[in-house]
This record gives sequence, structure tokens and C-alpha cells, in this order.
Amino acid sequence: MRILGIDPGLQTTGFGVLDVQGQAMRYVASGTIRTTGLALGDLPGRLKLLFDGIGEVAARYQPEAAAVEIVFVNANPQSTLLLGQARGAALAALVNAGLPVAEYTALQMKKAVVGHGRAAKPQVQAMVQRLLQLPGLPGTDAADALGLAITHAHAGAVMARLSEVAPLQRRQHALYRAGRSY
Repeated sequence: MRILGIDPGLQTTGFGVLDVQGQAMRYVASGTIRTTGLALGDLPGRLKLLFDGIGEVAARYQPEAAAVEIVFVNANPQSTLLLGQARGAALAALVNAGLPVAEYTALQMKKAVVGHGRAAKPQVQAMVQRLLQLPGLPGTDAADALGLAITHAHAGAVMARLSEVAPLQRRQHALYRAGRSY
């Protein structure tokens, strides 16, 4: 299975692509989509660039599933709103590409990749490098995206098995402390 991980951001969105067969994971690609070339006030232009960029990544690498980070609430509500809009553009691009989308919190990703949810970015980078046997450290946004793909590689199989036994229900209130449940 090929998994596309997306770490959404309004200025920099990370992506990472993995091939997974059983427990074996193989790095395919990673990188960032940057909107910093556009004016800060051009929100529609930035969202279009993210939508088009993620669509292009999905078309190029042909993933079978996607994993996206769930936005947390910042102290600054304006920043949270802007990040939520960037995340919405990413989700729309993935759904437009016909991909099933799983969502994980940063805490869940860090726990799956590093072993504890309060890991620092350099720790995530180092573990992603080690798990995927990369020759160098990936950038922070790409490492988070690869971490989301790794998380889905581990959790996705378990969730699929659970859904075979009993259908998983989406929670109506959308968010709860540990993440989302489907």
C-alpha cells in the first residue's frame, strides 16, 4: 500500500510518501509545498496553491490512502483559523483525488514514531530517518508528514480490522482530547 502523509501549514505544507508491505516500510518521496512566494494577504491564492500542489503530489505518486494532521487550537485564534483553512484545502485536494483520509493528532504521531507524545521536532526527524533508513535528516515539515504516513501504516491496519468486526462511528462533536475516532 502506498500512503501519502500531509502536515498542513499555510506557509509550508509537508508531504511524505511511503510504500508499506506488511511491517516493511520503504521511503518513496517527501518535500514541501511553499506559499511564501505569494503576498501574505492573498489567502485565496495560497489556498489554491496548496490545493493544486497536493493534487499534483497525489497524481504523481498515486497513493492508495492519505493521513493528515489534525489542527490543534493555538493561543492565537487567528492563527488557528488560518491553519484550519490550509488544512481544509489539503483535505479537499485529497478527497478530490479520490483518496480515503485518516486523521491523527501531532501527539498520536509523535507517540507512534518516537514513543512519547511530547517529542521535539529533532527527535521526530531522527526517528523518521532511522525507521526509513534515510541517508540524511528530512526537513521538519517533511519529517512530520512522513511520521503521519508511518502512523497510518501502523494504525490503519488495526482500524481496518476493527471496522470489519464492528463499523466505526464518526463522533458527532468532531474533536475530543485524544483525537478523532471513525
